[in-house]
Amino acid sequence: MSESKEDTLASFQAITGIDDVGEAFSHLEAVNWNLMEALSRVMPHEDTPLSNPIHPPEPAAPDPVTHQSTNGFRPLSFDDMPGTSTARIPGGPPASQLLAQLSINLDPSRQNNNQNIIIFNIHFNQQLYQIRLPATATVEQLKRKIYDVTSVPQCRQAIRGWPPSSARDAQLPGTQLCNLSLAQENEFILVDLTEDGFMDTEHDDISQRLDKVFTIEIVEEPNSNPPLTLQLPGSTTMQEVKTNYFYIRSVPVRHQEWTGWPNGCNNETNLAQSGIDLTHKLFVRNISERTQNNSNLLSNTEIVNVDSESSADEFEDATDFNNSEYIFSDSPPVQPLNRHLIPNNIDDEINGSTIFVENYKQRFMDPYPEFYVGSLESALREACHKPAKERKLLAIYLHHGESILTNVFCDHLMKHESIIQTFKENFVLYGWDLTYESNKDMFLSSLTACIGSTASLTARNIKLDKLPAIMLIGKSRMTGRTSCEVLSVIHGNIGLDDLLARLIETCEMYEEQLKHEIREEDERAARDQVKAEQDMAYEATLQADMAKEAAKRQKEAAQAAERKRIESEQAEEDARRESIRLVAEQSLPQEPTENEASISKIRVRKPTGDFLERRFFTRNTLQDLLNFVAANGFLIDEFKLIRSWPRCDLTAIDANQTLETLKLFPQETVILEER
Repeated sequence: MSESKEDTLASFQAITGIDDVGEAFSHLEAVNWNLMEALSRVMPHEDTPLSNPIHPPEPAAPDPVTHQSTNGFRPLSFDDMPGTSTARIPGGPPASQLLAQLSINLDPSRQNNNQNIIIFNIHFNQQLYQIRLPATATVEQLKRKIYDVTSVPQCRQAIRGWPPSSARDAQLPGTQLCNLSLAQENEFILVDLTEDGFMDTEHDDISQRLDKVFTIEIVEEPNSNPPLTLQLPGSTTMQEVKTNYFYIRSVPVRHQEWTGWPNGCNNETNLAQSGIDLTHKLFVRNISERTQNNSNLLSNTEIVNVDSESSADEFEDATDFNNSEYIFSDSPPVQPLNRHLIPNNIDDEINGSTIFVENYKQRFMDPYPEFYVGSLESALREACHKPAKERKLLAIYLHHGESILTNVFCDHLMKHESIIQTFKENFVLYGWDLTYESNKDMFLSSLTACIGSTASLTARNIKLDKLPAIMLIGKSRMTGRTSCEVLSVIHGNIGLDDLLARLIETCEMYEEQLKHEIREEDERAARDQVKAEQDMAYEATLQADMAKEAAKRQKEAAQAAERKRIESEQAEEDARRESIRLVAEQSLPQEPTENEASISKIRVRKPTGDFLERRFFTRNTLQDLLNFVAANGFLIDEFKLIRSWPRCDLTAIDANQTLETLKLFPQETVILEER
């Protein structure tokens, strides 16, 4: 790096108060080492111009969403800058003069006119039209210019390419261009709406893209690892992409520098809104490595920092050394209590929470509020992720050992019985110590993962002179979905009555919000009860039907078995009858011819009326006649053979008598009757 860049870096750090070399390095690189543009990046433009560069007026607290950076950096407000710094940059003017020059550069009336001009490159019908307008122009004026160059009437103009965060405001004709988060030069696509009623479907496209899966290829610079490919839904925000990268590569979000996002995107922009294709490539750099590589850039700069923990410890030790009471006392001096409640570089969140509670009790003694011991995620689950009737607020006590308000806040306010009782009844109280940067980073990363980037930025932007602080977090319903958010932040410079009033006010407000959810839960429970009763009735009916069906099947099975038995018996009976018939048939004597002598012609009338007829010898027996009848299927145990004159039952007399003896010749007619 040339010496001029070293001077620029030193000047930038002296004016802004950014001690992190990597962060300052990144801001300057983003604007090609233009000092004034870099200062404009980190200082809010909407503040009142400085009337006194040495003592600037205190601006309003920055909005954590508005001031978040897409590269993971926190832009500094005037509260972060050294107001009375007299450090001199080597070879340059005092910092106060640079601040005075900065106030001139931030004055819109003194800026170069070219910086107030916004360039629009309008793509239409495979042609490019360039339009230049002042930043104070309106959307309606832009559309007039577009009509002048494309002849597309304003009523038929659909402009694509607005930043997602400003798409709604861009639909209002009176919106000024300077309020739409536009770059110096912008690319837009013009669509000519037809007279058939074609509507701009930009918002419909976004809603459809929310359900699609985006393939994000992340290339690390330098290429120390192979590219990382993530499959993410369209609702994933940029902050969630960075958090996912942190989980995989263990690079904290604050150390991530990204390129490849479209202009106008911020951490809250999701993939569907960003306008990227379903397959997109991003580049990321670990700026902590670059910070380490460039840590020697300011070796010749005469700037003394006392913000580090070691310097603060040395300063505190020096104060104790100058106390003559300790030097000349006969007894050893009483060691001062530790400023921190969690040791540096704690390796586990649950372990840190346990140590915090133990040290808090030891330092501030009884009485003390009851702190939840565990991870922030489990504390949030215990407080917020419960049914609405059982839900509480999560109160996060943020401790800092360097704050002069700590002892008063903990020894007086946190010991008051009303405060302790209020916390116990309405809150799950979780504590953490922000004294060491390592522990602060762990807490902010956990806060981002559990609640969101907005909560993390809110905690990060709390100034040291406002600590300790209490963040009140609750689960509420926003835009149709339920999420956790920061409801209130109570700073340490507050009185007892005001603290109690703020806690009660937040509880009442939260209870009012929960009424709707409780009513919905009650209605859902009632519906579930009705449904359960209906299900029980249906189940009972189903069981009854199943029992009927089973009984029916059982009856049918019994009937089938009975039919089978009857059929089996019938088959046996048929077999028996057939056997008797065959025996009778085989026992019949040979039938004589008509010309033979001593024959008898017997006619047997069946129950149906027709006749059986056969010739017998007169010497044949009655049994032969009965066998003839049985051979034709009329068994003697089922039928009687009746002689009409004189009437008698032939089956009841001796069957060995001959036909001649029974006078059944020369011909006779007998009758078959069922028994």
